Amino acid sequence: MQNTITLENDFVKVSPLTLDNYHHLIPVASQPGLVKYSPTDIETPESLKDYTETALLHYKQGSCIPFIIYNKTAQAYAGCTRYMNIDQRNKVLEIGSTWIGKEFQGSGLNGHIKKLMLDHAFGPMGFEKVEFRVDERNIRSRKAVEKLGCRLEGILVKNVYLLDGFKRNTCCYGLLKEEWIKNNTA
Repeated sequence: MQNTITLENDFVKVSPLTLDNYHHLIPVASQPGLVKYSPTDIETPESLKDYTETALLHYKQGSCIPFIIYNKTAQAYAGCTRYMNIDQRNKVLEIGSTWIGKEFQGSGLNGHIKKLMLDHAFGPMGFEKVEFRVDERNIRSRKAVEKLGCRLEGILVKNVYLLDGFKRNTCCYGLLKEEWIKNNTA
């Protein structure tokens, strides 16, 4: 089974992450401190390949759908994201494991990515709720998901170890399909 989902607009293309294309992300993933709020190591070509292989294994198991992000405006690969913790029975999934290069942060790219993913999750995929989990200290990401209309549902205290050994608090945000539709119909 192969991921065939491609989402795009005039600014960004979000397409399947594969072992054939992950190498385009090596320059982005190697930026120091890019994933300081994440428990995942991607800084070396080897660790990025491991990251990709793990994502593809989870895809085969049905728990995630990983993507590579291409910034059309800059004509450059910008990072990764995925649908994850997919719960078909309860119609809930999480959008996460998102990282984009520092040169793309604050450019509006992430907003385009999330809008495409939310439209697809609530539309063709038929999900009823999308969740986001964000390190409590990552104010920029928290503000970004709040701007999408997500609300803070709770904080998991000291639940994830990061690469530097710090154990983070994780903010859990949620967005219902009806809230998304209400706030995004023209």
